[in-house]
Amino acid sequence: MGHKKLIRFRAIDTYSNVLQYPEGMKGNWGDFFKNTNPVTLELACGKGEYSVNLGREHKDRNYIGVDIKGNRIYNGAKIALTEGLTNVAFLRIHIGQITDYFAPGEVTEIWIVFSDPFLKKPKNRLTHERFLHAYQQILKPGGLINLKTDSKELYDFTLEVIREQRCAIHENIADIYGQGKATGPLAIQTFYEKMHLADGRTIYYICFSLPETPIMLTGRFDKSDMEMGIGD
Repeated sequence: MGHKKLIRFRAIDTYSNVLQYPEGMKGNWGDFFKNTNPVTLELACGKGEYSVNLGREHKDRNYIGVDIKGNRIYNGAKIALTEGLTNVAFLRIHIGQITDYFAPGEVTEIWIVFSDPFLKKPKNRLTHERFLHAYQQILKPGGLINLKTDSKELYDFTLEVIREQRCAIHENIADIYGQGKATGPLAIQTFYEKMHLADGRTIYYICFSLPETPIMLTGRFDKSDMEMGIGD
């Protein structure tokens, strides 16, 4: 591990807004934030740009950036601490273990922003049916899931999965900037989005909610024997 990464890992050990594999948090996030405001998760959050920016704009909501890479979490956590954003926190875990840290209905909304499209391992995509099954166990009924990506493969895959699972699609934008839709939360640009835009890539967005009936684990999209928790 590089010297810079070591410094960052040591730093987040001392940050009050970073929890690393914490025990006893399931069902107790209201105690952590000291309020009962809605909770939004940013999965595979990287530097946490969405958690920080949304936290700045909406003080009546709580935001949790989730990622396994502590050296990336460091960036957003440091900004949130410096700015006194008490409604922003970071959780260092494998996303496949998400149901160990949140109780049923404890999460109101999920953002998945420029996550790895896993072109050779669809089972690891964060919109794969096995992840939707996990999200269904923690989201409030009707809770929104937002996907923002530069990957046409992930975009098409997600549409196929959510249609097969009978999810409700609330918004489907095949080109955010081309259609002039980069407003509100969609105007937030992450480190990777700025790189992708500089390369002239198209940015896609889907907002959907899960069905009332259980997500079907069909296995149709599986192409590997990877275990839950590796795809972060």
